[in-house]
Amino acid sequence: MKDSAKGRFLRRYTELPFLIDFLETKNITLLNPKSWDDRNDSYYLQQYGEATGLSSIYSLCLTETNETYHHWRVFSHGASGVCIEFHKGMFLDRVKRVEGLRAEPVIYRTLDDMRSKPPETEELPFIKRHAFGDEMEYRLFVARANHETVTLKIPVSLDTISRIMLSPWLPKEVASQVKSALRAIRGCSKLKIYRSTLVENEAWKKFAKNEF
Repeated sequence: MKDSAKGRFLRRYTELPFLIDFLETKNITLLNPKSWDDRNDSYYLQQYGEATGLSSIYSLCLTETNETYHHWRVFSHGASGVCIEFHKGMFLDRVKRVEGLRAEPVIYRTLDDMRSKPPETEELPFIKRHAFGDEMEYRLFVARANHETVTLKIPVSLDTISRIMLSPWLPKEVASQVKSALRAIRGCSKLKIYRSTLVENEAWKKFAKNEF
């Protein structure tokens, strides 16, 4: 399957414990959005649940854009942050097999947009305010009736992973041990795992002294 024209990859910024859980179980975890920092966003998802009678809602946020400081700082700040990069076409092919799952890009709208054209109920899970547009979010969303668990796990095979990036704030000496530990997980020996150099890149530094 070919990846879409918008980008060949989807990236999930998260924390090391969630990465380990994914690699061990081959299931990715969707969470209830009630605890999200963007209360406007979580409110829209909850309103969708109320309007449809599907009170159990779960979501996972990814991005279609390249690695950015914003994504690391907001979604994966600190030494335990990680970014899982997926082959977009393969990933979507797997997750769309889950009953009732919607996988769609988020639409960013201004207040004026909303006044001129209020959203339909089916649009609510994929609308955010225009100020968040740089996130270029691609969202997985599932709504079910009276599902008892606070999380929802869906199967995603490891061959959908393009690479894994470790936090740029993780010390280099520690990063090598983390790589070894992750590759020791069953089925992970050949994973491409790198430490991000976003905030300190030796090749970039050389340009300051004309050493390139």
